[in-house]
Amino acid sequence: MNTWVPWIEIVPYDQSHGKLRMLYDRVTGPGNNVDNIMLVHSLRPHSMEGHMALYKSVLHHTGNTLPKWLLELVGVYVSLLNRCAYCVEHHYGGLKRLLNDDGRAAALRATLESDDLGGLDPREQAMLAYARALTLTPAETTAGHVHAMRGAGLSDGEILEVNQVTAYFAYANRTVLGLGVTTDGDILGLSPNSGDGDDWTHR
Repeated sequence: MNTWVPWIEIVPYDQSHGKLRMLYDRVTGPGNNVDNIMLVHSLRPHSMEGHMALYKSVLHHTGNTLPKWLLELVGVYVSLLNRCAYCVEHHYGGLKRLLNDDGRAAALRATLESDDLGGLDPREQAMLAYARALTLTPAETTAGHVHAMRGAGLSDGEILEVNQVTAYFAYANRTVLGLGVTTDGDILGLSPNSGDGDDWTHR
């Protein structure tokens, strides 16, 4: 049962119609569950549509070459830095599912929570150092952060992927934190079924 009390009005799934119902049907999980981060857009369906299109393009597109679990790791770290428990729990659930190794996932989370990245491999360290700078002190991000990622073996296209995931989570975290969104009633750890940009269903 969903006990979340939104800070703004929302339109529940069973009261939706027209374009909103169409969009809800595209993002539903099991039992017609719609994540609260999508429900909070319900008064402006066009912004839900834009949010989901951005999310799919940045995190779940077949054109990306970095492993999806690694992009989820960036998202969890950015969300921890922004103190967004909603996105931490959702995307840590996704990270665990993708890794299929609960011990490794827990160790990675503990590392992120400690904010001591020294035990990670050089690629992960460089990516997360960039994400940290861009999240906490964006105007102080330098070309040196990009050079470090390149030196750790990332292509420029992969650096762009890290940039976009970091920027997306800044948006998602602020959507959640600014409107009082919680995980009550959500099913954690789901992600889109495929990399198809038109397939938004979550399983």
